[in-house]
Amino acid sequence: MDQKQKNRKTARRLVLVAVGMFGFGFALWPLYNVFCQVTGLGGRAIEIAENSDQAVASQRVVSIRFDATVNSSLPWVFQAKEKVSEYNLGVPSKALYLAMNPSNEAMTGQATYNITPPEASLYFVKTECFCFTEQILQAGESREMPVYFYIKSDLPEYIKDITLSYTFYRQGYQLTDSMVNH
Repeated sequence: MDQKQKNRKTARRLVLVAVGMFGFGFALWPLYNVFCQVTGLGGRAIEIAENSDQAVASQRVVSIRFDATVNSSLPWVFQAKEKVSEYNLGVPSKALYLAMNPSNEAMTGQATYNITPPEASLYFVKTECFCFTEQILQAGESREMPVYFYIKSDLPEYIKDITLSYTFYRQGYQLTDSMVNH
């Protein structure tokens, strides 16, 4: 077998390995979604029971810390109006975030959220949130962004503090070579 045939055989094997890796990664996507739902990673959570979505008021109080960050590609100012607050379980509540676009152009952002500890995401129900849709802020515009939520009254006793963390990312944004090289 000459060198040319060996190279072709190696190239075929590499192509098969690449196709196999792509197929394997593609096949794992549903498993990744299940993993995120079970662990609450990325703010994804499953419902514990079919009718457990209804708020049932409780005297128990938990402390919620509100975090706000912005990805470096989006020059917005973003912060929670209150950093920490206490809430009764099962009581519909509201928290406010403030966003400002200090730039000279309109920009679109999308927020992602995370809840810690991860087990708390199974009990944290957002009924309305700015993170559900893209947000457009005009040049110099400021806006209050509310999140409406409640915490299910069957939250485990050992969870006394919850952190609701949002990160805004720029949408429709392309990296340039000068940004990649810095």
